[in-house]
Amino acid sequence: MSTLHLIALDNSGSMRQSGRLAWAKGFAARLIEDAARTGNQVGLLLFGGQGVQCVLSPTQARRSALGRLRPLGGGGGTPLAAALGQAQTELLAHRRRHGNGRRLLWLLTDGRSLEQPAAPTAADHIVIVDFDNSPRPLGRCRAWAQAWGAELRQPTTDTQ
Repeated sequence: MSTLHLIALDNSGSMRQSGRLAWAKGFAARLIEDAARTGNQVGLLLFGGQGVQCVLSPTQARRSALGRLRPLGGGGGTPLAAALGQAQTELLAHRRRHGNGRRLLWLLTDGRSLEQPAAPTAADHIVIVDFDNSPRPLGRCRAWAQAWGAELRQPTTDTQ
């Protein structure tokens, strides 16, 4: 039974500051490589000023998917609620197709959104990776992790 790693990558305007987006793309690349090495599945959602885009539908992880990360730019607002809604849809579809395999949601963001959405209930485990490296971090990722019962990581933490 394989595990799905669904990555929701924030590419809003604030993520372009201080190299956060490049840092987050590198983190996502490591997640994809790890999933490919262990035979797991991966999906990639991108959310920012362009809305929510499914860059990679959940499928068997392959290193060739890394090419889709490199050209991704960013800008605009942070449609967090829409991204989490799409994540819920993808996770439920995966459950219908693959049964009871484990479903992990990785939220890669700087937390610069005023939205306070609920956690996707179809995820077995949520990991919020906090890229807010500003001199005065807002602490929203920590608040979401506490409210959702999610794991909070800093991007320097190993992906496993």
